[in-house]
Amino acid sequence: MAHRIAIVFGAFVLAAGVVTAQPHPFNVHDLVAMQRVADPQPSPDGSRVAFVVTTMDLEANKGRKDLWIAATDGSGARRLTSDPANDWSPRWADNDDLYFLSSRSGFVQVWRVSAKTMDVKQVSSLPLDVEALSVGPGGGALYTGIAVFPDCADSISCTADRLAERAAEKTSGMIFDRVFVRHWDTWKDGRRNHVFRIPIGETGRAGAAIDLMQGVDGDCPTIPWGGDGDWSVSPDDEWLVYTAKVVNGSEEVWSTDWDLWAVPTDGSKSARCLTEDNEAWDASPAFSPDGKTLAYLAMVRPGYEADRYRVILMDWSGGGAHNLTERWDRSPGSVVWAADGAALYASANNIGNHSIFRIDPADGMVSAVATLHTNNSPKPLPDGRLLFARDSLVAPVELYVLPAGGGEPEQITHFNDARLANIEFGEYRQFSFIGAHRDEVFGYLIYPVNRDPTKSYPLAFMVHGGPQGSFDDHWHYRWNPQIYAGHGYATVMIDFHGSTGYGQDFTDAINNDWGGAPYKDLMKGLDDVLRRHLWIDSERMAAAGASYGGYMINWIQGQTDRFKALVCHDGNLDEYMAYFDTEELWFPEWEHGGTPWENPEAYRRHSPVEFVEEWKTPELVIHGALDYRVVDTQGLATFNALQRLGVPSRLLYYPDENHWVLKPLNSIQWHEVVLDWMDRWTAPTEE
Repeated sequence: MAHRIAIVFGAFVLAAGVVTAQPHPFNVHDLVAMQRVADPQPSPDGSRVAFVVTTMDLEANKGRKDLWIAATDGSGARRLTSDPANDWSPRWADNDDLYFLSSRSGFVQVWRVSAKTMDVKQVSSLPLDVEALSVGPGGGALYTGIAVFPDCADSISCTADRLAERAAEKTSGMIFDRVFVRHWDTWKDGRRNHVFRIPIGETGRAGAAIDLMQGVDGDCPTIPWGGDGDWSVSPDDEWLVYTAKVVNGSEEVWSTDWDLWAVPTDGSKSARCLTEDNEAWDASPAFSPDGKTLAYLAMVRPGYEADRYRVILMDWSGGGAHNLTERWDRSPGSVVWAADGAALYASANNIGNHSIFRIDPADGMVSAVATLHTNNSPKPLPDGRLLFARDSLVAPVELYVLPAGGGEPEQITHFNDARLANIEFGEYRQFSFIGAHRDEVFGYLIYPVNRDPTKSYPLAFMVHGGPQGSFDDHWHYRWNPQIYAGHGYATVMIDFHGSTGYGQDFTDAINNDWGGAPYKDLMKGLDDVLRRHLWIDSERMAAAGASYGGYMINWIQGQTDRFKALVCHDGNLDEYMAYFDTEELWFPEWEHGGTPWENPEAYRRHSPVEFVEEWKTPELVIHGALDYRVVDTQGLATFNALQRLGVPSRLLYYPDENHWVLKPLNSIQWHEVVLDWMDRWTAPTEE
């Protein structure tokens, strides 16, 4: 039987303004009401910052993106665009004007807005969507990502014509000769993301776009989450360096050999590979301000997507490259140069936080400059200050500036101050214990909002995905633990072996041991919390997780009956069959030590399906039809097993969501269904 949970808005009014309410515990309506600040871009002189603000539109059931601008001293925040269409990716043309991407013309195109007059005009008029944007040195050209068929000589017009021809066909069958067939949440149609150079004339008119990856059977921006950080243009505007995986045929699906490629920006020559000797992942190129050095990130183990990124410096004149950070046991996601070239900045997971670090390019010395909470998008300013984004378990993203001489950062945007003013959050504390392998393992405990010390409380036990991820001091829009604290639960999150931010050996410990050390850590951590906090009722506990966390819920189901309820979102049941279902084959091949036909026992040893006969805990199963990473048949199979065993169970299925739940109304429904399920089984027993 299908079930629907009514979505009740109560006293909340959601629009571009403020949510008004009496003081109350945090809930999902507060969550979707928050304005989401992202993509900070400082002006060339460092006096102002442009950024994107996303507001959830419940009537349209989607987010709407607009451009904002503020002074980097925290004054004068104002909205630059307010079109009903989405506007994003602000990139400064000079200190007064910005380019940006917008869907307002039907296709996503490049537009330009004056920060003084707010006048807007369209710059590009291509028959294809523009998917990423950067401005070349001096503003003489734009660099954009556009999806085209790589075998097209005139790639843009040829691609548009071919797409029109396909749309006119009466048949719907798709023919494939190799994998990928589909990736993340999209079926493949033969197009590749390529970087194009669009010259800008003195009058501001766009010239003909030049495909700098002509004929390349590879993607830049990378898929599914790439952007303009996947390429860098030399300060003299003569060279583009980009990252792309260019391998033979279907090898793309089981290889992690992304390389860096250099191509002249006039398109006069084909690209040459800069990192051919490294068969592992090379990414995030960044030219130094003087153009003499190319910084980038590199892994060293082929096939392993969770290997540690090292910062590499390459002498652009041909003097070779050297590993700058081999002694630093953290894995940054990107690097950016200070304006004077005297430092590099990077952010990385770091003991339950996400910290920003300064790296000396001369000797590789690393120092943390913003340690606690989650700190991202470091942007050095010309005067030595550092602009960045920060969030925490009790605050969504806002922008901050760190003084040039160090000290406390100043918050310069305040989009959610009024929204947070009447919200009550649970107090949270980081803790540690001795877990598997006798290592110190960390976690967070969030107290129920307004906890009464004379009462006992149920426990919500959250398991993060990845598995190479972290439940850190971070504001999350899909798995926000404060939702459960606001609902009256003690909430626990543990960074088990395999988590990131604790050194590479700790991350590696999960390889071929999915149900071993991580499960031991979770149970040891839970025991530690219960021993120290007697007000938590060990007879009223629910566990929930997604992706690897969903796998772990199914694993827990066959290992223990200590929980009263389980919630599995997009989790695998059978690791053996999941290999044949998924798209990125390098991941299971590394995690389970080969292919299923080479090492079948490794896949079966840690498959929850092997322990189905032990299942007895009530379980809610959630899955999205567009999830091609953990395919929906895994969720349907889990529900089938529960139903056949007679275990109380419910299925929540989204035909329009991928590995995540992105639509705001679906998010509200998701939280209501999950909390209803947990409440049902953790309610106090009547005496």
